[in-house]
Amino acid sequence: MNRKKAVKIMKINIAGIILIGITAMVFNHACSAAKYRTGDIQMEIIERSSQYKDGKFLNYEKWDPSFMKMSSSLWDFIFKRGGRKPDVSLPSKDVDLKHFTSADTNQLNVTWLGHSSLMINIDGFRIMTDPVFEKKISIVGPSRYNGDVPLDIKDVPEVDVVLISHNHYDHLNKFSIQNLKDKAKLFVVPLAVGAQLEEWDVPRKKIVELDWWDEYQVNDKLMIAAAPAQHFSGRGLTDRDETLWVSFVVKGPNHKIFFGGDSGYFPGFKLIGDQYGPFDMTFLETGAYNERWYFVHMFPEETVQANIDLNGRVLHPIHWATFDLSLHSWYEPMQRLTKAADSLGVTTALPVAGETTIFDEYIPAEKWWEELIVSNETE
Repeated sequence: MNRKKAVKIMKINIAGIILIGITAMVFNHACSAAKYRTGDIQMEIIERSSQYKDGKFLNYEKWDPSFMKMSSSLWDFIFKRGGRKPDVSLPSKDVDLKHFTSADTNQLNVTWLGHSSLMINIDGFRIMTDPVFEKKISIVGPSRYNGDVPLDIKDVPEVDVVLISHNHYDHLNKFSIQNLKDKAKLFVVPLAVGAQLEEWDVPRKKIVELDWWDEYQVNDKLMIAAAPAQHFSGRGLTDRDETLWVSFVVKGPNHKIFFGGDSGYFPGFKLIGDQYGPFDMTFLETGAYNERWYFVHMFPEETVQANIDLNGRVLHPIHWATFDLSLHSWYEPMQRLTKAADSLGVTTALPVAGETTIFDEYIPAEKWWEELIVSNETE
């Protein structure tokens, strides 16, 4: 190769590296979480948090996944399939809004919209959790594989409270927040997440930020507490852990529930159960787990144990059968969870997307995924 050609190749390589770098910078700027400006009163509150140090939020225990482990995970995620998505359409039901809109002050019903999105009516108060109505959740992220959300966001009625557990794309969705901002009276979020909502035109007066163990009295009948979770946050390449992640306790006049958001299994569940339990229903993640990131996502058997630690009466699994976020098959989480729950006598609600669970009246118990597995294997 002559010198002139070598120089040309070198210039092309340098130009390619620069282009990749610029693209990464633009992508990171576009995707990173919004921040409060220095001097904002919200920053003063954040800086007083015992979970906040040197610009980052911390778990109770430290976890630093090795680069090699995470690199091999990325390779496996790209090139290994293993039944991670169903070969057939998953069953669903059109949402019956009469449950959500009921004014009965002694009731607890919940409609699962898929993943961690729930519509909850607790003693007449309407609550939504981590609403994600969009099919594609980020530029490079996964799309829903369980069909459309079984409710058009335009048909969502007035909401008393929207709970956001953390700022990952499968839990905090711009399209959904912007379409709910005029319907929701209040958004309750972890510390520093409010800046993102403000950027999406949610008025600050509608946003309540909470630290772990903070309690907020919505009115004289409804209390919401932010509790610990073992997870992380971030929406770009350089904003990891700049916003907090939480679980939630919701207490009405006659019922009490726990929404876990995302979390690895940790002693905090027992602490929460001791302080706030028992719970009529717990909503706990049971998907996206792997040995390489055990710290931030529970295995199904741990989900059942977390419900026991919390002293929950009915366990409603979430965070499964919607997005391809790990290496296990789409149905494995429920196979393992129901086996563990059955062996320990734990009552589980097993709805299809769009179906409503009515506490103390109708708990969906059919293991509907088993028939789909059999049909796949015989095709």
